[in-house]
Amino acid sequence: MYIYADNAATTKINPVAMDVMNKCMTEVYGNPSSLHSAGQKAAEVMQKAREDIAQVLGADFREIYFTSGGTEADNQAIYSAAAFGEKKGKKHIISSAIEHHAVLHTLQRLEKEGFEITLLDVGEDGIVRPEDVRQAIREDTALVTIMYANNEIGTLQPISEIAAICREKKVIFHTDAVQAVGHVPINVREQNIDMLSLSAHKFHGPRGIGVLYVRKGVPLFNLIEGGAQERGRRPGTENLPAIAGMAAALKEVVSHMAAAEEKVSSLRDILIEGLSKIPHARLNGDAKRRLPGNVNFCFEGIEGESLLLLLDNKGVAASSGSACTSGSLDPSHVLLALGLPHEVAHGSLRLSLSEENTKEEMYYIIDAVREVVEYLRDMSPVWEALEKGEKEHVI
Repeated sequence: MYIYADNAATTKINPVAMDVMNKCMTEVYGNPSSLHSAGQKAAEVMQKAREDIAQVLGADFREIYFTSGGTEADNQAIYSAAAFGEKKGKKHIISSAIEHHAVLHTLQRLEKEGFEITLLDVGEDGIVRPEDVRQAIREDTALVTIMYANNEIGTLQPISEIAAICREKKVIFHTDAVQAVGHVPINVREQNIDMLSLSAHKFHGPRGIGVLYVRKGVPLFNLIEGGAQERGRRPGTENLPAIAGMAAALKEVVSHMAAAEEKVSSLRDILIEGLSKIPHARLNGDAKRRLPGNVNFCFEGIEGESLLLLLDNKGVAASSGSACTSGSLDPSHVLLALGLPHEVAHGSLRLSLSEENTKEEMYYIIDAVREVVEYLRDMSPVWEALEKGEKEHVI
C-alpha cells in the first residue's frame, strides 16, 4: 500500500486541468500579446481563465495578476505596500510569527532597509488574535500581512475580523492564502481583503503558476522589468497552459468544495483521534479551526526525520513541516512560536490529506505511526531518560 499524505507540499494534478493544458500546448500555442489570429485565440483563453479565477474569489478580472506562484505573489504584495508606505512616511509592517518564509524572509530584507517589523505572537492554538492586530497598528503602519491558513499546523486565521480592522484603520491588508484557496470558501470583497496570494499546485493545478489578487485602488509595483504583460505589472510572456490549467483546477475543486471538505474533515478527525492515543503525543494547533485535511503532531522522544523515513518505508508519504524548509536541521519556527521546546519541536509529523484518501488509509497510517514511534523510542536514550524519570515529560 502507498498512501500520499503530503498534499500541503503539493497535490496530484487534476485530469481536467491536464486536459486543458494539453489542448493549450497543442492547439492554442500563440503568444497572447500577438495581434494575429493565433495570438488572439490565446488571449481569449487567458482572459477566460482570468475571469473564472476572479469569479471564484469574488473579484473583478482586472484585479487578477498571474505570477510564478505564491512566493512571487507574496513578495510583490509586500514590496508594493512597503514602497507605497515609504512614500508616505510609513515604514511599519505587522505580521505574525508563524508566517511562511516567503513572507518572513521578505520582511527580514525590508527590516535591513529600515522598516520596523512587528511579528505578533500566537497562543498554543496557533491563532492570531484580532485585538492584537488592532493594538499593534500605528500611524506609520503601511501593511498588515497575515496568512489565511498555516502551512504547517493548518490553523485558520480570523481573516475577516483582521481585515475589517485594517479597513477601519485605512491600512493595506494582505493574506497569504496559498494553503486555503480551493479548500475553504473565500470572497475577497466580502472579507475586505486588499491583496491575496495563491498557488495552483496546492489545489490540484500545475506547479509554477499562481495569482496575486490586488483590489482596485491598491498600488502595485513591479518586481521585475520587461514587457507590458499583466497591464505592465508583471512582465514576461504568460505561461498560458499553466494559467488555463490553474483556472480549470480551481473551478473543479470549488464545484464540490463542500462535499470534499466534509469528507476530508472526517478523515482528519479519524487521524487526530487515533494518533492522540499514542502516549506523550500532542496535536499542534486548534483541533477545529484548522484546514479540513491538516493533521500535525509532535511525539516526544523521537526525531521527525527518522519518523518520516521509516513511514516512507511503510508506504506513507508525509512531512515534518513546510516543504520549503525540508533541508533545514532547525526545528519549525511555527512550533517554537506555539511555545514548544526545541527537542519536542524536532519530533513533528504533518499529514495533509485530499479527497482521494480513504478511511482504510487513515487506520493504516495510525497503526504505522504507532509502530514507528514505539520502534524509535525503544532505541532512544532520551526516551529512556524520560521513562526512568531522569527527565520530565513535556507532553
